[in-house]
Amino acid sequence: TGISSDDIRTLAREYATVRPAAIRVNYGLQRCDNGGMAVRAITMLPCITGSWKEVGGGLQLSTSGAFPLCGDALERMDLMNKALGRPARIVNMSQLAMALGTLKDPPIKALFVYGSNPAAVAPNHNEVVRHLKRDDLFTVVHEQFLTDTTDYADIVLPATTFFEHKDLQKAYGHYYLQISHQAMDPLGESVSNVELFRRLAQRFGFTEDCFRDTEDQMIDQALASKNPWLNGLTRSRMEEVGHMRLNFGTQDPFLPFANGGFYTASGKAELYSESLKKEGLDPVASFIPPHESRHTNNGHSQYPFELLARKADNFLNSTFCNLPGMRAMEAPSLLEIHPEDAKAKGISDGQQVRLFNDRGEIRLTAKVTESVRPRVLGARLDWAKASAQGININVLTSERLTDMGRGPTFYSVLADVEPA
Repeated sequence: TGISSDDIRTLAREYATVRPAAIRVNYGLQRCDNGGMAVRAITMLPCITGSWKEVGGGLQLSTSGAFPLCGDALERMDLMNKALGRPARIVNMSQLAMALGTLKDPPIKALFVYGSNPAAVAPNHNEVVRHLKRDDLFTVVHEQFLTDTTDYADIVLPATTFFEHKDLQKAYGHYYLQISHQAMDPLGESVSNVELFRRLAQRFGFTEDCFRDTEDQMIDQALASKNPWLNGLTRSRMEEVGHMRLNFGTQDPFLPFANGGFYTASGKAELYSESLKKEGLDPVASFIPPHESRHTNNGHSQYPFELLARKADNFLNSTFCNLPGMRAMEAPSLLEIHPEDAKAKGISDGQQVRLFNDRGEIRLTAKVTESVRPRVLGARLDWAKASAQGININVLTSERLTDMGRGPTFYSVLADVEPA
């Protein structure tokens, strides 16, 4: 990282002695080959110092998975087993190109897209698009705007925005649930995901009562969780007050991990984890460089730069990319490169450059800046159709998955750059 050993020691001493001390783990750290282990290693720090026991101490990434709604009532896995006699095949959306190209018995011949824009956000963009163009792939996209993915759809169905339907909202960073009410009638022929699936089920002739459940009934089912934190949280009460904090009972202040309570077999924070060992992972939190890294070779020595194919600052994933006002603030076609690397490559600020690896290439405008480290490049996600080349930065990203959670490795990418 280039951080001096003295600075590391200073940080360690300050962190271990200041009370309370909290760590905010932001999104991005986990988007590399060993991202799960990296987050695990950081999570051990407040266990070692004891800061989980203090108000304002500990660590936070997200609270969205901190408590379960009643997913069984909504997902109805029993119906899948009833129809197939077995669990259905699950395909990881981070490996869409691989799935469309290699899965057999049976091959994928239909793709239904909702709540996503894979022609923009999926890794290995060139291969994703190549398969979306196939004549034998029937693609339906339920969308609010004409995105990159709708360009490859056989049928586009209009979807509502959150202003046009009712929903139950969880949170990323707090312990409240809330109802978001429908604020306006759906525009044109647009319908919600729930309404679309309800209509499809009836056209297919499914007779189970669940396919006729209203939004209110589904919210009631979601809240019927056995988790004690949801005791007393009802739809009618939330409709009355707007939002409700989880029911932590007599826990005041709320310190979920002050005396154990970790979601492990032992209930303890496990610096050494036997369960991870059984999954073939390192039972001790440690660092291993990614497969594609400037610190390793692994057959990629011809690509000397690590590329951070990062999210844009003013878009939300691939949402808002179509708005001129947001695009004016973003300038997504820039490649950030350190002055030392720019000089070595003969690249000047504002110059067109060619960024490439084995998976593809893209042309961007160089921004010479010290906001990235030497031998690190930064580029931002955008809609492919917004580019004159009809592609985006995901032409360079791979379908390799993370060690835990099997997520995408957008930040474990090697590439090279040269003047265009």
